Amino acid sequence: MSDTPKFEVIDRRKIKAEEEQENQQQQPAAKTPEPEPASGGGPRLVVSEPKPKAAAEVEAELPPAPTAQESREQKTAYDASAQRLEDIVRAQNPAAGAQPPISFENLVQQFYVSAMIQMGAGAQEGQRPRIDILGARTTIDLLGVLAEKTRGNLTEAEDKTLQTVLFEVRMAFMELTNMITLQSMQPPPPPQDKN
Repeated sequence: MSDTPKFEVIDRRKIKAEEEQENQQQQPAAKTPEPEPASGGGPRLVVSEPKPKAAAEVEAELPPAPTAQESREQKTAYDASAQRLEDIVRAQNPAAGAQPPISFENLVQQFYVSAMIQMGAGAQEGQRPRIDILGARTTIDLLGVLAEKTRGNLTEAEDKTLQTVLFEVRMAFMELTNMITLQSMQPPPPPQDKN
C-alpha cells in the first residue's frame, strides 16, 4: 500500500461554464472570455474571479427564515427522533445510562478535538500523521470567532474552558508551523558520488 494520499478530481468545467453564461447575460458589457486552447477539453486556468458580493446581495439570496411555529414544530420532531435513537441504543446496551445534555463545553471540546486531529494528533503508532494545517487554522479561527461572539455571555467556567482551549490549539499550531517552515528552509542533502 502506498503512502501517497489519494484524492478525487471533480470536473467543474460544466458548472463554471454555466456560471459564465449567467454572468454574461447579466452583464452584457463584460470582457469577452479568452478562446479555448486548440487542445480541446483539457483543464484551463480561470483568470477572472467573481467579485465579492455585498451583504445585501447575500441576504437577498438566502431563503426566508423559518417562522417561530415552524421552528417549534421542527424542534419537537427533532427531539422525538433523538429520543427514539437513544431508546434503540439503550435497548442494545442496557448498562448505558442516558446521555447527558449537550453543553457549551461539548462544543468547545469538539472544536479542540477537530483542530488537534487536523494537526496530526491521534495517529496510530508507526503511521505517518496526516496533517491538514489549513483546516486546523480554520478550526482555530472558528474558535476565535466563538470567543469573540460570546464575550460577556459565558459563565466563568465556560470562558476559562474556551480561553484554555484556544491557548492550547494556537500553541500547537505555532509549533507545527515552525517545524514546517524549518523543514522547508533546510537545504537539500548534497548529491552523492556514484564512483
